[in-house]
Amino acid sequence: MKDQLIREILLARQRVYSLAPATPLQSLDIRLGFECFIKREDLSPINAYKWRGAFNRMSLLSSEELARGVVTASAGNHAQGVALSAEKLGTHARIYMPLSTPKMKQASVKRLGGDQVEVCLVGDSYDEAASEAKRVSVEGALIYIHAYDDLYVMAGQGTIADEIAMSGRGPFDVVFIQIGGGGLAASIATWLKEIFPSIKVIGVEGEHQASMAAAVAAGKPVTLDYVDVFCDGTAVKQVGEHTYPICQSVIDEFVTVTNDEVSAAIEVLWNTIRVIPEPSGAMGLAAAIKKQDELQGKKVVTILCGANMDFHQLGRISDTSGVGSATKQFLRFRIKEESGELLRLLEEGLSELNIVDFQYGKTHNTESWPILGIEGSAEELEELPVRLNGIGIDYENVTSSPDVSFRVVPFHSGLITHPYFIQLEFPERKGALHDFLNSVKQSANICYFNYQYTGERVGRALIGFEFPGENQRSEFVAGMSSGHWRFRAFQEVSLDTLKRITG
Repeated sequence: MKDQLIREILLARQRVYSLAPATPLQSLDIRLGFECFIKREDLSPINAYKWRGAFNRMSLLSSEELARGVVTASAGNHAQGVALSAEKLGTHARIYMPLSTPKMKQASVKRLGGDQVEVCLVGDSYDEAASEAKRVSVEGALIYIHAYDDLYVMAGQGTIADEIAMSGRGPFDVVFIQIGGGGLAASIATWLKEIFPSIKVIGVEGEHQASMAAAVAAGKPVTLDYVDVFCDGTAVKQVGEHTYPICQSVIDEFVTVTNDEVSAAIEVLWNTIRVIPEPSGAMGLAAAIKKQDELQGKKVVTILCGANMDFHQLGRISDTSGVGSATKQFLRFRIKEESGELLRLLEEGLSELNIVDFQYGKTHNTESWPILGIEGSAEELEELPVRLNGIGIDYENVTSSPDVSFRVVPFHSGLITHPYFIQLEFPERKGALHDFLNSVKQSANICYFNYQYTGERVGRALIGFEFPGENQRSEFVAGMSSGHWRFRAFQEVSLDTLKRITG
């Protein structure tokens, strides 16, 4: 089948380039010890590569088949490719998508296809949507346009490899290709090995998505019990019957990347070329960064396969990118519940490190367990345990703990005396938290602290103070109002309100 795929990639050129030109192969200026190139499929007509296969397949339909229309299933990018192709070829496309498909992707499908498409939302997963789409295709005698398991779809995707080979940047030593159903990997790997026989092909799969590696291990496609959907463009439970044997023969190694590692790669792409891909679009770079020690001095290609992401996913990516790059950790400390202990922790244990998250609520009269998000170089974080152990501060790494991820900040209101809760605004710079704690250590005890870095010039925190008596509380409030503490309190929060917020 590989020989037939090579022939069809050659034939796909004319059809694919009648719709859109080649996308650039861009050098990534980053000091990883190897030369890295990014194939910019985010600059294609649908901001992802899927249009190539859809248009190539649909261009081969007869006039009678085009008149009847087509049907497909997709969680996003393939749907947009089919919609664009339907509009260009003058056929009708019925597109089945899961009910959970982001509205941004639904809107893009309708915008690209116009009156030529009908979006049908069915089921909670791609598999459920695909099952219904295939049923309708049989009943209505409509051509089903598969997202990956089709020779002509694969051939269309293979023009990406043709463009890489024709870029004049080769020969290349290694290519990283993300795998969902396997169509992209099968076609690119087949063509690149034809042009550069010595190239090493590494297939990249997401955490809890490694369906191709599972198929290779089992000797046949198998169905995963669970598929993580953070990298939704590659979230496939079972690889294709056609893609599996090709990938088995042309992929030299499989690598799995975590969601945090993908988030870190997205941050790298933003910091270097100001691009924010969808998670699956950054998987190749994530794997290259993960294996950088093995790539020293080599010429490497990765595929930025798409940039269609729901805007609201950016928050999670930002939160976890530092974890994925080994520059951010969350630690839960055990210290005395008394004034000045937090300041000692910062001065003796965490000096020179950035505090990017602070979660703490008073739950005990003599001990406290604040959680701090700490950012620093990989070397600094590796040395941190020695420093903390040296000053006798107990801690545990809670980076992956659900209560940290969901920001559950417990506190016992019955333990708090004469409270004062405020939203505080302060300069977002290294040492600002230390300066604040130092300024209030003689006047108040902190009983609640909820802060998260947002990338703005100012930081905002919800902070609770407690006092031994009402006079001390009044003096502190007056000092805060007069600007004595050099930090801006812009809204007071009642204890009852905080109890409702935190439960």
